[in-house]
Amino acid sequence: MEYLLLIHADPAGLQALREAERSTALAAYGAYMQALQTAGVARGGNRLRSADATTTVRVRGGKTEVLNGPFIETREQLGGYYLIDVPDLDTALSWAARCPGASHGTVEVRPIWAMGES
Repeated sequence: MEYLLLIHADPAGLQALREAERSTALAAYGAYMQALQTAGVARGGNRLRSADATTTVRVRGGKTEVLNGPFIETREQLGGYYLIDVPDLDTALSWAARCPGASHGTVEVRPIWAMGES
């Protein structure tokens, strides 16, 4: 079953790190992706640019509204994701706990609702 691991973190935390610490943190994400690929569970994943670079689209009453940003009111933002394919939720939770994002933010684990599945 596929699960999306959504990484929420305070982007200011990464920016506050010294260059060597930031490189170490980013290398940890690279190693984590390599572990997912080696285990054969990785289906995809990406780091996301900050919410400042986000555009939100809504359609209300047939009218399209385009707004800058998601207007996040918390310090933590969605910073990236991994799509994994594992046998069950326990395995997905285990991979989430190993994600570097779990040590400085939170990792939300959400099962994928496949198209056509009820």
